[in-house]
Amino acid sequence: MTAPTISVIIPLYNKEHEIRRTLTSVLRQSLAPLEIIVVDDGSKDRGADLVEAFRSPLVRLIRQPNGGVCVARNRGVAASRGEYIAFLDADDEWQPDFLKEVAALIGEYPGCGLYTTAFNIISHEGSFPAPTPTRRGIVDNFFRDSAHRYIAIPSASCLPRTVFDRVGGFPEGMKIGEDLYLWIKVARDHKVCFSPRRLVNYSRVAENRSATAYTPEHTAHSFTELLRDDAPDEEREFIARAALGKALILSAKGDTDYARRAVATFSYTRTYSRTLRKVRILNALPPSLRPAVLAFYNRMAWLIARKGL
Repeated sequence: MTAPTISVIIPLYNKEHEIRRTLTSVLRQSLAPLEIIVVDDGSKDRGADLVEAFRSPLVRLIRQPNGGVCVARNRGVAASRGEYIAFLDADDEWQPDFLKEVAALIGEYPGCGLYTTAFNIISHEGSFPAPTPTRRGIVDNFFRDSAHRYIAIPSASCLPRTVFDRVGGFPEGMKIGEDLYLWIKVARDHKVCFSPRRLVNYSRVAENRSATAYTPEHTAHSFTELLRDDAPDEEREFIARAALGKALILSAKGDTDYARRAVATFSYTRTYSRTLRKVRILNALPPSLRPAVLAFYNRMAWLIARKGL
């Protein structure tokens, strides 16, 4: 069977200390991609120059003014030639068999809208296995089975190009939860296929992470627009999870109004009632206290999760 052609898309913004390792992990794949497209999103460091220094025939660099990660990913896909699109953030890396496993999933389970694998979280304290499903194959119900665990993150995901185009790509201008927005649109109409092999390292230690370098969004897209009255409960619950998780971050940034609207819209949730309570509590605090309170909570939750509790 002929292997599927896979284009790799890497958005790059101020990751000069990580991009060399990331690119090397793609070039060392046991199944080579068709191409590797790096979209430099107006970086102010030497990251793009380091990409050019690779001089690999597989690597292509596109430079653009800063437009955000969604614009960069969509630009890369528009320039790609592969049947499938695999995403990799510029501070993450793949194990050598990631693309080989994705290709195997495509061969064994054709026709899915999303192919993903398990991954490890890399922190300053070491490597930690992310909570993911344990069964290989088509996920029974993406929205239900994603409750309190991960099935898809960008760096561990591959989509058919036709599916990506059909759902409209990443929501440009959105900076938090943009991946969840895309997964919702894909999973409501397509099957999702998962491998429990941990073939991706997701980094929490890069000097310039999007979660710590947030600036206000300017986008026409929102999770509210994805709500459908006739949608299954599990889909509406997943949308609530995405929206309230985003509201936590924005409340800590001082956006009280956004968090208040999210609480009003997604107060129906039962699966993520704890997150709803956290947003309410955080939003009731003085804005100056919120970042420290959320950081302390996240730190404690991280330590507890590492201990398997």
